[in-house]
Amino acid sequence: MLIESRPATDPEIDALVSAQQRELREADGGLDGQATVTHDDIRYLAVVVDGRAVACGGIQALDPTTGEVKRMYVRPAYRGRGIARQLLTALEELAFQQGHSMVCLETGVYLTAAIGLYTSCGYQPIPVYGEYVNNPYSVCFAKRLPVAA
Repeated sequence: MLIESRPATDPEIDALVSAQQRELREADGGLDGQATVTHDDIRYLAVVVDGRAVACGGIQALDPTTGEVKRMYVRPAYRGRGIARQLLTALEELAFQQGHSMVCLETGVYLTAAIGLYTSCGYQPIPVYGEYVNNPYSVCFAKRLPVAA
């Protein structure tokens, strides 16, 4: 397994984000309606297994000290192998390298596996923010990153 940086325009990132959006629309039963487009200012990481990108996630700056985890997705056939946890750790490192001392994220209240991952990795619930404020199906989390020694 390899975790590498990819541009937002990478075709495999596009395919993963499209698969994520399809899966989210199916999971929310049409309730959320907030499938969104890819942002060019997201710094993406891809998890590559046997030459194929099987997972992705990104960091988008909200402000100089806060990064937002975006587009975390692992193809269904690769779930249960710890890939998401390793990817999240790599995204936190990327956020730290970009000068962020805090990372936050949004997920759906119906995505219990995602919520379990985030809380087990030290994320704490926070009030919904930004574009998620009026979405009753959004739940948000944040984690303070360790300070370099």
